[in-house]
Amino acid sequence: MNFLQTEIDGVWIIEPKRFGDARGYFMESFKKDEFQRIVGDVNFVQDNESMSGRGVLRGLHFQKGEWSQAKLVRVSRGVVLDVAVDLRGGSPTYGRHVAVELSQDNGRQLFIPRGFAHGFVVLSDEAQFQYKVDNVYAPHSEATLRFDDPALGIDWRLPADRLLLSEKDLRGLSLSEVEPF
Repeated sequence: MNFLQTEIDGVWIIEPKRFGDARGYFMESFKKDEFQRIVGDVNFVQDNESMSGRGVLRGLHFQKGEWSQAKLVRVSRGVVLDVAVDLRGGSPTYGRHVAVELSQDNGRQLFIPRGFAHGFVVLSDEAQFQYKVDNVYAPHSEATLRFDDPALGIDWRLPADRLLLSEKDLRGLSLSEVEPF
């Protein structure tokens, strides 16, 4: 695997090596010892998966306090724009984001440490999105950062009238309303 450090400390793009022939391809999507050697010790406790259609925007979600989650995300079918926003108090990149296209073709993954809001938008007809987390879902600790907050300056690559969000995501907080981690 190839590990690429992004411009925000702790956020990594991971490119698995694919071996292909006439039958298709094979790749290792996660290798604990290699991951820990480069990224650090993360104990993933749950795998999740979602299927969404074009224009679905999920996020920007985060869990606060002891329920915060690190995530390793990837797309096994389709294309998404994946976004992580730094909410770590005292971080020199607080409020900045990383946006990475993840697809079945590029095989890329994104590691997002604790202290970040996370979301993605589907750019293909549909996308199957998979992710590992290092902490369980805690609804009482969940919050949403508003996807279109001008302070974030995120280009979601689709016009706002083509986005489909949940009611919860439409009511997200602005960056100025979020208490840093």
